Amino acid sequence: MRILLTGHKGLLGRTLLPLLADHDILGIDLPEHDITDRAALLALTRDFRPDLILHQAAFTNVDGCARDPVLAYRVNGMGTQNVALAAAEVDAEMLYVSTNEVFDGRATEPYHEWAATNPINAYGRSKLAGEWYTRHLLRRFYIVRTAWLYAAGGRNFPHRIIALADERGSLNVVTDEVGSPTYAVDLAQALVALIETHAYGIYHLVNAGIASRYEFAQEILRLSGRAHVPVTPITSADFQRASTPPLYAPLANNAAAALGIHLRPWQDALAEFLQEPSCREQ
Repeated sequence: MRILLTGHKGLLGRTLLPLLADHDILGIDLPEHDITDRAALLALTRDFRPDLILHQAAFTNVDGCARDPVLAYRVNGMGTQNVALAAAEVDAEMLYVSTNEVFDGRATEPYHEWAATNPINAYGRSKLAGEWYTRHLLRRFYIVRTAWLYAAGGRNFPHRIIALADERGSLNVVTDEVGSPTYAVDLAQALVALIETHAYGIYHLVNAGIASRYEFAQEILRLSGRAHVPVTPITSADFQRASTPPLYAPLANNAAAALGIHLRPWQDALAEFLQEPSCREQ
């Protein structure tokens, strides 16, 4: 299969590349390629003629999106429109990686794939715009929502918690933000399994189980040998930031599970991640 992978230098892209080695892969990313340049993207796609576009390039700095919502929409919304138009041009399948932040966080149970969307921040609105373009411009697509993604070799919540614990000796972590911690390795494996099914639709792919940021931090410290570091629970109101995250937005994996695609519990995934050399060196 010929696969065009957008954002191949990013956290998920780097994880996906070795798993797709049996395919003919073309990775594109900044600064050489910009998905907001429609003409250039269409020309490249016509030349490569992929069977699948795996689109996970995005402006993922949530607070940055809040500070510059126009840029967020240009990259995540209109950039995805360009990718979808390119896929339509060559009749390619497309997989778009979206987010749990398309939901408002007012639920009392994990969000199902068919739950009503209602983003409350610029990042979520821009990613939902990308979903809209994908759904309305294509007939063969996957929309995959994920959450709280982390991987080796990049900025992520586990590395930040470890660094702050070593620097400060104590932590304050919000306890009222609840989600689905997800290891990029597990997500990448699930994406590869999904594209082999050709079962198009909307999917939620996250590690099994739910956690608050506070519980996630406690497990990071325990597994990294820092259980002695005190963690004070605070609320999101006590932690000022540019963006407003959905407070309760874990995802339920129903559609993928029906295909036999399951992700392990987040605690098991985190334990493996913390054995990565970049974590042991912290």
